[in-house]
Amino acid sequence: MSGLPSATREWLTGPGLTRLWESVRKRLESNGVQATGSLRLTAMNPQERNDLSLLLGKPLTGAAVTVQLDVLDARLRASAAGLGLRQTLEELGPPLTDRRAARANATARREQVWSSLSSSLDASPLADQEWPRQWYDLLRRAGVPRGVTPEAAVWTLQQAVQILTTLLGPERGGARGRGELAAMATGSAHGLDDGTWLARLVQRGVALAHGTEFPDDAAGRRALWRLVSVTPDEVSSTVLAYGLRPDGEGWRERALRERAEHHAEAHVTPRDLHDLRLQLPAGTLIHICENPRVVEAAADAACVRPLVCTSGSAATVVFRLLDALAATGCRFTYHGDFDWPGIALANRVIRRYDAVPWRMGTADYEHLAARSQAEGIPQLALDGRPVSADWDPDLAPAMTALGVALHEEATLELLVDDLSRQA
Repeated sequence: MSGLPSATREWLTGPGLTRLWESVRKRLESNGVQATGSLRLTAMNPQERNDLSLLLGKPLTGAAVTVQLDVLDARLRASAAGLGLRQTLEELGPPLTDRRAARANATARREQVWSSLSSSLDASPLADQEWPRQWYDLLRRAGVPRGVTPEAAVWTLQQAVQILTTLLGPERGGARGRGELAAMATGSAHGLDDGTWLARLVQRGVALAHGTEFPDDAAGRRALWRLVSVTPDEVSSTVLAYGLRPDGEGWRERALRERAEHHAEAHVTPRDLHDLRLQLPAGTLIHICENPRVVEAAADAACVRPLVCTSGSAATVVFRLLDALAATGCRFTYHGDFDWPGIALANRVIRRYDAVPWRMGTADYEHLAARSQAEGIPQLALDGRPVSADWDPDLAPAMTALGVALHEEATLELLVDDLSRQA
């Protein structure tokens, strides 16, 4: 039941007092919900001036008025409302929030995160090492990621201390898988997946303990795990390749050559790349494509040229393979999609390997767009923000003008023809 008589409620909620209650609510929420101090209303219209005059019990003639909150509180208690200022506001709207107390509480909860971490470190076998204090200071400066509650932060930081104690404490064990370590500490084999806050916390501790920089790429982070005998998953991600014929008599080299002889694609894992000797004749031209369909078509046509596929996004394992080929003196040529993500990926690959564009010029794009239109192929709209092509400044304007995206399948027969030619 409402504590206000219905007629009183109806009058208090009228348009003449709306601005007053909005201003009073803000003031009370900011000053500890105390009916103290004052506020000023300006540019009052006649109805606001009349209603506020009745509420305060005194005539108001100007366009501006200063309202003393303790006086307003007393007037409400003595009126038909029979309630103080705070109670009246909560009758008219949602409960008041003591923002000052909320800020103090939030500050205390945040402080609890770091005091808890400090206590955990002091009580751990890591306490006599030098790097944990650096780790603590680094984390405190960085703060808790947005969206992580203080309670979740305390729990995650405690997990990190537990894991680092396992990896760097006096009772450290032997080699183990990252998923195994994650399951032991968090109950989930994915608890230390790349990109999680917990993984970053642990990796930063490992980097400080070993006096090394924190890596900014996936390959560097895997190397960091190996410093503490943790083996990342190196079998689930693969790079799709075709026609690679490396020298060497290891079974991996022989397997790649045999698949090439049988015109079969190969899926190479990071684990393969640890032991694979990718020695090709210096100057070998490696074609790079974006879409697996190109590899499939090359295999169907028994093409002779070696080919590596980025599979759209060029995961770390793709660059590991290309880096290994580049180290043997291989050259590269690149083809991808004529859309903005495709141009961005092409820029990345071409810059990294000084690759030659492969049917990726303005003339190639305009020819394919005209041909697809003539053949009645539905046009795919070019969406997103334009990306300038490093190798051809006219390409982005031409793509913007036509507004058509073209995937590699649109030029498949030309690519297969190129891959079929003997060196």
